[in-house]
Amino acid sequence: MAEAAGTQRHYRAPCPGCGAPVEFRSAQSTHAVCAYCHSTVVRRGETLARIGRMAELFDDHSPLQTMAAGRIDGQAFTLVGRLQYRSEEGVWSEWHAAMADGTSAFLAEDNGSYVFARPHALPIAAPPADALRVGATTAVAGKSYTVAYRGRVTLIGAEGELAHLREQGTAFDAAELRADDGAVLSLEYDTAPPEATLGRAVRLEDLHLTGLRAASEKTETARQFACPHCGAPVAVTLDTTKTITCPSCRSIIDIASGIGGELRHAVQDEPVRPLIPLGAIGQLQGVPWQVVGFQHRMGQEPGDDEQFGWSEYLLYHRQRGFSFLVDATDGWSMVKPATGAPKVKRNEEQATYLGTTYDLQSRYRAETTYVAGEFYWPVARGDRTDNADYASGRNLLSRERSRHELTWSVGSRLESTAVAAAFKLPAEKQAVLARGDARPGSAIGCLTIIVVLVVLLLLVLLLSRCSRCDPAVENCNSSSYRSSGGSWGGSSSGGGHK
Repeated sequence: MAEAAGTQRHYRAPCPGCGAPVEFRSAQSTHAVCAYCHSTVVRRGETLARIGRMAELFDDHSPLQTMAAGRIDGQAFTLVGRLQYRSEEGVWSEWHAAMADGTSAFLAEDNGSYVFARPHALPIAAPPADALRVGATTAVAGKSYTVAYRGRVTLIGAEGELAHLREQGTAFDAAELRADDGAVLSLEYDTAPPEATLGRAVRLEDLHLTGLRAASEKTETARQFACPHCGAPVAVTLDTTKTITCPSCRSIIDIASGIGGELRHAVQDEPVRPLIPLGAIGQLQGVPWQVVGFQHRMGQEPGDDEQFGWSEYLLYHRQRGFSFLVDATDGWSMVKPATGAPKVKRNEEQATYLGTTYDLQSRYRAETTYVAGEFYWPVARGDRTDNADYASGRNLLSRERSRHELTWSVGSRLESTAVAAAFKLPAEKQAVLARGDARPGSAIGCLTIIVVLVVLLLLVLLLSRCSRCDPAVENCNSSSYRSSGGSWGGSSSGGGHK
């Protein structure tokens, strides 16, 4: 029995729907979903009343499961239930954590990472949902936040024991506010006043979790389907996948509604060949990362007729979540989505995050031009975002803004030799990975390189007029020239707001 439940008086009663035992471990839990018949039951004193039936959760391969236990800030907790939500940006889960002191908390997915949050009582009224604009700054209870998400959210499934349960299938307004110290304030407007939770980023390995689902327990057959375009078998590996490409015809397939739902697809041509193959495993930051996705993107700065290209490899680690390995002409970098929202100042010329100040390098419009593999957000060819890149020495910060969401990514530069060594690439590929990294104090040399590259680019563009493939606008290869901009990471739309 987990320590989190040690101070609680367990309550067990037969399910009103099928008679199977339904157990409440937390005094904060008011609802539960029967594990046998999926009846939704509400606790009323010492009896249970059936109020409906909950849809089954989408099958996943997450390491988390009910009854997994861990510790945070010296206090034990047990995951006793899960809620699954959908928005335009995809599907995500929130786990109900029963704390040892009898309170409730939530472990939620957050752009490929995790946020541990607790219910938060606002001392003043929260701003109304229609007053929040993505990217705008607002103050809540005297603290400055950036609006990172605002949209409509729907509960689509649940399991286990729950602190509260809203009506399934009914959409409601939700917003997510982020601060430069990494704090995340979530507001859900299906009640008056809105429900609020306040949290921070966590790594699963730092929660000392036990009772996680073993990797060998995956049911691969439950995550396979036929490509809606060519009929070839497509296998899904990750629990958070919202988009996947067919390995046969390279069609982009939307599975955000879950396998078995309507599978939308888009045909791709002009395939880009990644320098690092999908499925490759590399040792970076002390842990093995697997390449699960790849996308090629093009950018264009305001007032500039030229375009530049770069590639992003989506990396996955079972407990650390997702990161991005970015290949641009001016160097390699590794970044991951930031939990908070940096504070932007001086007409957006500087951004401060977790005590570090970054200087603006470029602003540009980015477009996804080719994708392969699996992605935890719904990605499509032609997706566009407004981007800004900042730097502080070798440390990098990138902002991407879409219609519904603002995402930041933070990381640092990598030497190409480190990338080659991490993925044990053969000698012939190591030379191809080499990039002309700009060094501090090398302005003259850097200027010379830029002039040479511009001349080469003009030659390429002139020659391309006689060719059927224009690298400035198409996916002819993965080494298109990148001028002063280019994303250092980020996730297009960034996935769901959790």
